[in-house]
Amino acid sequence: MTDTATTPGTPARATVRDYFILTKPKVISLLLLTTVGAMFIAAKGMPDWLALLGMLVGGFMSAGAAGVYNMVYDADIDVNMKRTAKRPMVRGSVTPRNALVFAVVLTLLSFAIIALTSNLLAAFLSWAGIAFYVLIYTMWLKRRTWQNIVIGGAAGAIPPLVGWAAVTGDLSLLAWVLFAVVFVWTPVHFWALALMVKKDYANVGVPMAPAVIGERATIMQMIFYTVLTVVLTVLPFFLHQFSVAYFLAALVLNVVLAARMVSIFQVMRSGQSVDRATALPLYKYSMSYLALLFLVMALDRVIF
Repeated sequence: MTDTATTPGTPARATVRDYFILTKPKVISLLLLTTVGAMFIAAKGMPDWLALLGMLVGGFMSAGAAGVYNMVYDADIDVNMKRTAKRPMVRGSVTPRNALVFAVVLTLLSFAIIALTSNLLAAFLSWAGIAFYVLIYTMWLKRRTWQNIVIGGAAGAIPPLVGWAAVTGDLSLLAWVLFAVVFVWTPVHFWALALMVKKDYANVGVPMAPAVIGERATIMQMIFYTVLTVVLTVLPFFLHQFSVAYFLAALVLNVVLAARMVSIFQVMRSGQSVDRATALPLYKYSMSYLALLFLVMALDRVIF
């Protein structure tokens, strides 16, 4: 697929890579891991190969569609942020019209693939994730309230429900616990990012917590959500869903997460501003944390 944008100067020609970037592949990788991880947890082993393949393809398309819609809507602020200034929509290599067509195609194909390889519940849940991310988070909350990440985090927490439903056709208590884990992990992860680029968000008028309620209040909120994350990750053990091996592995992951959070708190308490170097370790580890947590959960259900 190629197109030419109508921007001043010589327009760039769109490439396959440009369309791939529009889907936010780095974000998709973590979303897919929680989706597939939930499938292994639900199946207590290897899920049906067709459902797994369908989820890898359809799940990528579903999450990718949400990313494209987001880039189309946020192009006006992306151009003024260093982190997003080189996105295809900003550079003009992909026009808004063609990006929307691409997103719609991904949306329709994702539903069809997931429905045909697993079931309608999983397909509708994947669509719910797209709708929540685009309509509730991107178009409503993101530019209106510093709670945008908290409420909008529900979109990123839906993939485990999709994976679980693809295997079982329903949603059990453990499925909702997985949803809750991702939901309460989200503010810790994204506010760490917000602390790193708080000036960028402030310059474009996005009310991220550090710019609205201040660093201290943001960090205290992050500590609260870190505690919730720790509690929810050990809860399945006490519900007799996982073994002692899982409990010990989760304990190690949580200790490291708490230590990274404490480091930021200590900088704040000393009266210093939390800069990129301070927040980066927590931001990077939080991604590894969630990936490893779901991997440990899946392995525990398979082995024990």
